[in-house]
Amino acid sequence: MRDRYSATPHRHRFGARVCGGLVVSLVVAAVSFVPGRVNAATAVGLGTADSYAVLAGQGVTNTGPSTISGDLGVSPAGPASVTGFPPGTVSGAIHAADAAALQAQSDLTIAYNNAAGQPMTASVAGDLGGLALGPGVYKAASSIGLTGTLTLDAHGDPNAVFIFQIGSTLTTASSSRVLLINGAQPCNVFWQVGSSATLGTATTFVGNILALTSISLTTSATINGRALARNGSVTLDTNTITRPTCQTSTTGGATGGPTTGSAPSNPAASARACASSRASPITEEPLPLITAPSAPDSIRRRAASPISGCRAATGRSRSLNRRGPSSSASPAVAAASRRSGSGPVPAPSSSHQR
Repeated sequence: MRDRYSATPHRHRFGARVCGGLVVSLVVAAVSFVPGRVNAATAVGLGTADSYAVLAGQGVTNTGPSTISGDLGVSPAGPASVTGFPPGTVSGAIHAADAAALQAQSDLTIAYNNAAGQPMTASVAGDLGGLALGPGVYKAASSIGLTGTLTLDAHGDPNAVFIFQIGSTLTTASSSRVLLINGAQPCNVFWQVGSSATLGTATTFVGNILALTSISLTTSATINGRALARNGSVTLDTNTITRPTCQTSTTGGATGGPTTGSAPSNPAASARACASSRASPITEEPLPLITAPSAPDSIRRRAASPISGCRAATGRSRSLNRRGPSSSASPAVAAASRRSGSGPVPAPSSSHQR
């Protein structure tokens, strides 16, 4: 009778080891295929240009009640090149041909070259509408368009960076939009435009436009970001431009999505990481994080980041929990108790009694 039941703990240990190996394999596979991890983009520092919502070389012209949240600057052109304020309003300072605007233009040139020089993740061409892209550097050899919706997915990483290197012009159709999901932030989106950018009527745009020549916004187009033109002008017509502020993560990935070489170190952070790693913007309750007592600590720590790892870990634990009270004790202790008779022996199942 003792031999019939002594094999059960070994099966438990074997099942835990096999399941643990599968969980680790799933984690490695999921991390390997997270978009944007090859030639990952790095944030472009704007220097003193960071405080500007609008910056131009030759002038800023506005028609209608445009709203600029942030500074407005022009250099080398003088104050006469800034027109249309009012009726437009600027929440920050207006700098025209002064030392501040000159320095901002110098820093913009550095930022433009930084964005243009980062290694490419993937190439794009034609129209960006309908695409869903992860973090990375996307290069277009010539002009690019946007008709409809472009989705940028940070995969739960608030520090994810998106850079678009455009060889010539950027043009959006009416009512087009850039949609950020899963933690993507507007201050981490950069559009390096080799010529000029034109945003169509009622376009909802996101990110920092760094244009070599000019930027034009047609009626009711909005930017959650910046319009920064190096050599030409910025033209506005009843627009809203909001200089973005973004949150940063200092937890090494505990509040963001999975990153190669790191993983959440506690159950609460793991549950948050599981929830944020889903690609869908729909909020779901995270699965409870339960781990088998016999699983190695390294497996319990690593089984939480990608959603496949979360489900594998919780599925394994639920199956172990269904085995009854004996699964919560150490198999070695249970076996020793049966041999010595000093401890309780689990009752046989009803099938064995029959």
